[in-house]
Amino acid sequence: MRKFALALALAAGISSGGSTAFAQGWIDTWAAAPQPVWGPDFLAPLGYPRNLWDQTVRQVARVSLGGTQVRITLSNEYGDQPMVVGEARVALHDEGAGIQDGSDRKLTFSGQDSITIPAGAAVVSDAVDLDVPALGSVAVSLYFPDVTPTSTVHSDGRQTAYIVAGNKTADVEIETDNTTLSRLFLSAIAVDAPENARAIVTFGDSITDGDGSTADANTRWPDILAERLQEAGGVPTAVLNEGISGQRVLADRMGANALARFEEAVLSHPKVETVIFMMGINDIGWPDSVLDPKAVAPEAEDIIAGYKQIIARAHDHGIRIIGATLTPFDNAFAGGPLEGFYNPDKETVRLAVNDWIRTGGGFDAVIDFDEVVQDTANPGKVLPAFDKGDNLHPNDAGYRAMAQAIELDLLDRD
Repeated sequence: MRKFALALALAAGISSGGSTAFAQGWIDTWAAAPQPVWGPDFLAPLGYPRNLWDQTVRQVARVSLGGTQVRITLSNEYGDQPMVVGEARVALHDEGAGIQDGSDRKLTFSGQDSITIPAGAAVVSDAVDLDVPALGSVAVSLYFPDVTPTSTVHSDGRQTAYIVAGNKTADVEIETDNTTLSRLFLSAIAVDAPENARAIVTFGDSITDGDGSTADANTRWPDILAERLQEAGGVPTAVLNEGISGQRVLADRMGANALARFEEAVLSHPKVETVIFMMGINDIGWPDSVLDPKAVAPEAEDIIAGYKQIIARAHDHGIRIIGATLTPFDNAFAGGPLEGFYNPDKETVRLAVNDWIRTGGGFDAVIDFDEVVQDTANPGKVLPAFDKGDNLHPNDAGYRAMAQAIELDLLDRD
């Protein structure tokens, strides 16, 4: 879906007068995976308005790598009609809905102040000069003049976005009580790349997406990994979070399956050297629960076959892929509407999948997240100090332990 965006990226390097930046190349420094809106037959509520009309949305994102020039990607991937963006601006974030005075930059698209994004397409803005520090936060403000269905989102954004009536994209402060923790249409932020810069994609489900982490705190394990890499110095490294809560290897629902999404999640990003892949617990847990009651429960061999496909495609493009073990889920969602996510037979599948990740030899390296967060006194359970409270998702402390357990040398090419 980003092929159209690539064509506009070429235009961005020419029309903005940014030939120096174009020669240096670009690297995505932040990402949020586009998702469709799920239908009314799915139990999860929508945390965002069904549509926007004559409204501004200001979204905050903490980048991994810094740069001196910026551009953004907007996605209408799941829209079924053209989408008009009346105005777009980027600035350094201050606090809450505020931006740093004097940092505001108007964005153009192929030299135009506004753009109509075709259904199913993505567009890239022209470059603007803006000094963004590593691990700094930017605010992207988008104005939608027409009735605009929120058809392309990232549901579990874990960051407050501010929605206000009228075109307030240039306002330093926005006064509104209308907020959402979801991402709306914004799918990537790029900076001008140092020549030796590289990107690492974390490709996973809700445990990569950060379910259980504190909103607005940037405490997902990929966030903390980015902090560690920045502190360590060395090769400039972007960490891109391509997690989707509910993601499965073999089936759709809260997003396309991993095999279908690999090109967009990994190959669409420039300068990717390594993928950290952690996925499969939803393939195991969803069948026989209200999430997907009619699904046929996969065997371990089915999930492993999906892994082998992902590994082969990464290797075909010269990308290293590191497998992360599936974390414990004994008693997950017990007593709630998602009862049935766990049972002993499903645990047998998880253990078999983890055994293959560790010993099967398919991945270039392994990160044993299962070992990191497991309660050694109660194998198969998350350590209480690391548990969000649902026996599945880590809390901030659990995510920090996961990120700290990653040996940074493991991320380097041999």
